[in-house]
Amino acid sequence: MIEITSVQNERVKETVKLQQKKYRNETGLFLIEGYKPVYEAFVEKVDICTVFTTAKYLEKFEFVKDKIILVTDAVMEKISTTDSAPEAVAVAKQQNIQLEDIKSKTRIAMIENTKDAGNLGTLLRSAAAFGIEAVILCGDTIDRYNPKVVRSTVGGLFKVPVVKADFAAVKDTFKNHNFIAAVVNYKDIVEPQTIDYSKPFVIMLGSEADGLTQEAVSLSDTKTTISMAKNTESLNLSVAGSILFYLSSCSVNKV
Repeated sequence: MIEITSVQNERVKETVKLQQKKYRNETGLFLIEGYKPVYEAFVEKVDICTVFTTAKYLEKFEFVKDKIILVTDAVMEKISTTDSAPEAVAVAKQQNIQLEDIKSKTRIAMIENTKDAGNLGTLLRSAAAFGIEAVILCGDTIDRYNPKVVRSTVGGLFKVPVVKADFAAVKDTFKNHNFIAAVVNYKDIVEPQTIDYSKPFVIMLGSEADGLTQEAVSLSDTKTTISMAKNTESLNLSVAGSILFYLSSCSVNKV
């Protein structure tokens, strides 16, 4: 088993670079931090290259023992992006999924211009929980392999195919789907619980600050919003999206 004790080790330096999007794009690699996400990646057959862990947690990662590099606490703190170092940090290969690979999917979420890592991570986690079959990221959405996004999904990233694409290509690929725009302040809105989710659909969610772009809304087939008490302003994006995902799963389960 390889052991690394110096934070100046070249392998450590290369791993630290993966905290930046530039190097993730160049190498096609990304970081997975913590026992649960590493285990879920293993179960879902993600291509794990290396798992850095300390002697304290060595037995917990027996399932990837051929990938392990034993490191010191100092090295673990160096390669981790969290305040407290996790049990392990893994380096894995990104999944190269294209629109063509998900064109047969009928239950899809499209997320546009979402820049908050926690929101995107939670949405991906909820998508996996409520039977969304694929997630498409459009516009200026944060990198799905951002370490905070990966942590926030708690393994959900590996359970649902995630694709980066432009809106026009999405509309063309899924021309027979019902494009459902989550909006506010539109006249032709329907209650989300009245939508027929047994038919192919794309639930569209925009940024928390600005919502969906006008382009997305104009190409939608259905507009919906979640009713709230009058003395409340709005829902957090990941909460709203999770509610819509849940309602879509309830409707299908009743069919």
